[in-house]
Amino acid sequence: MAEQTSKPETAKTIRETDDFALAESDRLIRGSRHAALAVLEPGTGHPTVSRTLVATDSGGRPIILVSALSSHTKALGADQRAGLLFGEPGKGDPLAHPRITLKCRAEHITFDSSERPALRRRFLARHPKSALYIDFPDFSFFRLVPVSASLNGGFGKAYELMEEDLDIASPAASELAEMEEGAIAHMNADHSDAIDLYAARFAGEKESGWRICGIDPAGFEILRGDQLRRIRFPEPLKKAAGLRKVLADLAKSARAND
Repeated sequence: MAEQTSKPETAKTIRETDDFALAESDRLIRGSRHAALAVLEPGTGHPTVSRTLVATDSGGRPIILVSALSSHTKALGADQRAGLLFGEPGKGDPLAHPRITLKCRAEHITFDSSERPALRRRFLARHPKSALYIDFPDFSFFRLVPVSASLNGGFGKAYELMEEDLDIASPAASELAEMEEGAIAHMNADHSDAIDLYAARFAGEKESGWRICGIDPAGFEILRGDQLRRIRFPEPLKKAAGLRKVLADLAKSARAND
């Protein structure tokens, strides 16, 4: 009787979600100025893809500014399902660089919505040149709420993320959103040296002239020209009043390692 051998188990290709996956997805989504947007063409249902500028709302969810005349605006109006691809190729094999694909549900923010002023401010902070058209009456925002995501963090680093992995859930979110504009203005006016320290220590950027352009409970973004970098807090804020201390602690840590 021939000896029976057991078949080797299929190698697991999807890793358990860990701190690396959460940090990398945060960096890719909230540290990007643009993304590839996939929608379904009305009538045919055929997928179509375009490039779009992105910012985030106070909860870290992607927002886009679109014209009513664009084909993807019509598509999102007909079907809320959309996809976003974040991640830039670098030197060498483009598939060796991290990227994340989000499955999203689009929410239309109309021109007269009470949410629009805050979204407008956050979008302009990241994309100053959009001031040329952001107030045209045929332009409006869509919030693209992530429902799941596929993260490829490099060779052998594949993850499937759920909505709760992608959302910044914090009791500080609402209060922080109210104080964000003043906090950013204060930091940019009075603590530009600290911001350059953040850039050097936590983003590996040695040039000066960085400024903060957005803050949420999990971290903040810094901008220099067309360069955008995401810096995470050691842990998400539970109270908005903790912002001053965490920024001071980060500056102290940066100086200690300078």
